[in-house]
Amino acid sequence: MLPLQLLNIHRMIPVMNAPAASPLTLSSRRKIGIRDHGDRFARERSRWIERNAFFHTSDIAYLRFLVPPGKRVLDLGCGTGEVLAALEPSHGVGIDLSPEMVVVAQAEYPDLEFHVGDMEDTAALENVAGPFDFIVVRDTVGDLEDVETTFSLLHRLCGPETRLIISYHSPLWAPVLKLGEKIGRRMPETPKNWLWPGDIDALLALADFEVVRSERRMLMPLGLLGLGRVINRWLAPMPMLRVGCLRHFMVARSRRQPAPDYRSATVVIPARNERGNIEPAIQRMPRFCDDIEVIFVEGHSKDGTLDEMKRVQAAYPDWDIKVMVQDGKGKADAVWKGFDAARGDVLMILDADLTMPPEQLPKFWQAIASGRGEYINGSRLVYPMEDGAMRALNYIANHIFSLLFTWLLGQRYTDTLCGTKVLSRRHYQVLKENRNYFGDFDPFGDFDLIFGATKQNLKVVEIPIRYSNRSYGETQISRFRHGLLLLRMVVFAYRKLKGL
Repeated sequence: MLPLQLLNIHRMIPVMNAPAASPLTLSSRRKIGIRDHGDRFARERSRWIERNAFFHTSDIAYLRFLVPPGKRVLDLGCGTGEVLAALEPSHGVGIDLSPEMVVVAQAEYPDLEFHVGDMEDTAALENVAGPFDFIVVRDTVGDLEDVETTFSLLHRLCGPETRLIISYHSPLWAPVLKLGEKIGRRMPETPKNWLWPGDIDALLALADFEVVRSERRMLMPLGLLGLGRVINRWLAPMPMLRVGCLRHFMVARSRRQPAPDYRSATVVIPARNERGNIEPAIQRMPRFCDDIEVIFVEGHSKDGTLDEMKRVQAAYPDWDIKVMVQDGKGKADAVWKGFDAARGDVLMILDADLTMPPEQLPKFWQAIASGRGEYINGSRLVYPMEDGAMRALNYIANHIFSLLFTWLLGQRYTDTLCGTKVLSRRHYQVLKENRNYFGDFDPFGDFDLIFGATKQNLKVVEIPIRYSNRSYGETQISRFRHGLLLLRMVVFAYRKLKGL
């Protein structure tokens, strides 16, 4: 195998010149073999896709879950363009090593842009205008000479919001896939790099990419008269069985992007029967950025909480304090009203019981303002908490739900029910526009935010906090009634996130 610098001599050739592009100067014999193989099978690729329609339809369905329509998408190793077209991009660009594949793709999808090129060639990528919202590398990692260096080349096509999506076959399936080729069930392939998820994760880290989420899918690549879908929906996601899944997906973001230019924050404090905590919330809140807006949202209290909010608003003119009354019921309704009225670049929730100390808010600000995270979640279950701060049954249930949602979301959560959550106002607007995807039955708002952050592929960062006892009032949580609701959410999330 030749050194990488000898491989990067192939230059991108626009599709309109593809017929004249046959004398590609590829020094690697392996690359020449991959190109020639693509040329040989380009005209019959659609027949193989139809023959394995269940696999391709299922695979593309998950990519469509990850990539909303109307985005700028770059597909590296685009083949004949069917995946790029299925993602319905506002601007779609495909690059493939095979001139014949590109000719077929351009004829089939004339509204998209296709190029002949080697994604390992710096000059090839320089001719593509970025940034893109999504860069898709579907199975192409198997053909790369130097995966780490190739990933490094992609930073110039990334912006702060760009997500790199890598999908590939599990090495466990290599013998089965080879057998499929021999018996004529699968289109023949050139020899591949067989990489485990840990390999890809490590290579991404070396190339300054950060994994946002990781998924394994598809235990059965055949339809089997409907049985394949049942297996993939209900069995494939199970913790033990998922190890045997055929498909691996990773979503990553570039770590070479500048920190977001956040200059202001809005702290929304929903409160019902929390009169004794209103003034302490202001007294204890640090000035963690130059421009802080505080919005109290009152929830039809019976202890004079609303009057206390108005008094505190007048008593602290050096703070930008607003007072609102929620229209409906539940914490979620109050939070959404506050977020909709907020003017800050960053939105924060602070529970009025102050069991999450307001003094901890600077940590949340630093995590999001530095760009280390895009959705910041508090965690009460890392540090020891004050005696009596959480009942034993609640403590056990919170740990169980954290494990369940870590599995469901493909991201680590140690505490899903901590009230303090932080995200940008821009990401909240996207979440709000797509809230119908997950329904509207979460009275707390915690899971609306968590599910929405997952759907947007946001980088989640957890901040451990010292959970304190209440100094005023009583908890608004019913252990059993709300516990049943949480179980319902687990089933719902499974259907929307795992059982696609």
